[in-house]
Amino acid sequence: MRDIFDNSYARLPDRFYTKLPPVPVADPQVLRVNDALALELGLDPATLTAEVLTGNTLLPGSDPLSQVYAGHQFGGWVPRLGDGRAILLGEVTGDFGRRDIQLKGSGITPYSRNGDGRAWVGPVMREYIVSEAMHALGIPTTRALGAALTGEGVQRERRYPGAVLMRVASSHIRVGTFQYFAARGDTAGLRLLLDHAIARHYPDADGPMTFLAGVVAAQARLVAQWMSIGFIHGVMNTDNMAVSGETIDYGPCAFMDAYHPGTVFSSIDQQGRYAFQAQPNMAVWNLAQLATALLPLMDGDPNHAAEKATQVLEGFADHFSPEWMRLFRAKIGLTTEEDGDEALITGLLARMASSQADFTATFTALTGGDASDHITDEGAWDSWAPDWTARLEREPGYPKAVMRAANPVLIPRNHRIEQAIQAGIGGDYAPFHRLVDALVRPFDPRAEDLDLATPPKPEERVSRTFCGT
Repeated sequence: MRDIFDNSYARLPDRFYTKLPPVPVADPQVLRVNDALALELGLDPATLTAEVLTGNTLLPGSDPLSQVYAGHQFGGWVPRLGDGRAILLGEVTGDFGRRDIQLKGSGITPYSRNGDGRAWVGPVMREYIVSEAMHALGIPTTRALGAALTGEGVQRERRYPGAVLMRVASSHIRVGTFQYFAARGDTAGLRLLLDHAIARHYPDADGPMTFLAGVVAAQARLVAQWMSIGFIHGVMNTDNMAVSGETIDYGPCAFMDAYHPGTVFSSIDQQGRYAFQAQPNMAVWNLAQLATALLPLMDGDPNHAAEKATQVLEGFADHFSPEWMRLFRAKIGLTTEEDGDEALITGLLARMASSQADFTATFTALTGGDASDHITDEGAWDSWAPDWTARLEREPGYPKAVMRAANPVLIPRNHRIEQAIQAGIGGDYAPFHRLVDALVRPFDPRAEDLDLATPPKPEERVSRTFCGT
C-alpha cells in the first residue's frame, strides 16, 4: 500500500515535537467511522479499522509525533504544555489542501504532566458530536474522522470505558506554539514556525505583521459565527486557539438553551472568564499574546513594531462587527443594511434575555413569523414585532428563506449529548449515532428527528460541563 502521508511538520527540527508511536490498547473496537470525510480526504473508509483508529496499527507513511507548545490557561502562564494525550500521525494532501490526522487519547507522551494520556468515551463522543455539528453549521472546525473503544478502563472520578478519537484539522498549530519558542528565546525556531504557518495557512502573508493580521481576521470571523449560534467554547486558553481560525478542542463546550449573555457552563471557569459575551474580548487577549510572541521577528524599532501590532489587534472589531451584523441580520431575515438594524437586533436579544427565551428555538419560531411563545415578558413581543415587520417590508427578496438558511432547527443540545454519554457508559451507543446522523441536517431536519430540537425540561437541563481530561 502506498504512503498516504506527506509530513511537513515532522520535517521541522526535533525541538518542535517528540517522535513516538501511540501506546497500544488491549481490545480495540470501532465506535464510528466518518465515511464521507474519509472519502473527501482520499482515504478508503475500509482502512479505518479498530486497530488503525486506536493507533495499534499505523497507516503507511505515518511519522507519529506529539507537538510541544506552551500557553496561558485561564490567564496563568504555563511554559510547557504540548500534546499530553495526542499523537499526530501525519498529513494528507489533495485538492482540499493539507490536513493533519491526529489521535486523541492515544497514551502517555513527554507532555502528559502526570496524566495517563487516555480519553474516556464521554469526551470522545462529545467532540465527535459537536465538531461534526459545527461543520454542518458551516463553522470552521476540526473534524472527527473516526472513534474507537479501547477495551480498557480509564480512571477519572470513577472508572469509564476508554476511547480514542481520530481528528482532522488544517493544522494543530496554536497561539501557544508560538509562545513556546518566543518564551525560550528561540528566534530561529520562531522563524521556522512562522514560515511553516504562513505556507500552510496564509500564503499571501509576507511576514509576521501580515500573518498576524490574517489570524486576527480569521479569529474575528470565527467568534462572530460562534455567537450567532449560541456556542460557548468554554476554555479559550491560548493553547486551545488554532492560528488556522478553526474551532479546536471541544472540552467543556456547550450551546446555550436559555439566552443570557453572561452564560457559563464550564465547571472550571469559576470567574466567568470565558462566558458567552466575553468571547470576543478573550479572542483579542489571546491574539495579543500571539502578537507579543511574534515581536522578535518584526523588523526595525521594537516600540514601533509594538505600535503596529497594536493597530492590527485593534482591527479585530473591523472584522468581528460586520460579520456579527451580517449573521444576525440574516437571523431576522435581512440582507440589506439600514441604520436601525443593530438596535433592532439588540432589542430582540435583550427581550430574549429578560424572558429567558431559548436561543435556538426563538430564532426558529421567528422564521415562522411569531416568537411570542418564547418572548414572554408582558408587552415584550408586541413592543418589538411591529418594528421588525415594518423593516421586513422594506427588504427585497425572500426573508423567510434567509432566516431558514441562518437559523438551525437542530443543534447539539447539552441534555441530548449528556443522554448519549450516559447511554454510552452503559454500552448503548444508539443515542450517539442518532445524534451524529441527525445533526448533519441542522437546517432541514427529517421529521423523525424533530424531537431533538425540543429545549430541555427543567429536570433535563445541563448547567455544568466538564473538560474530561
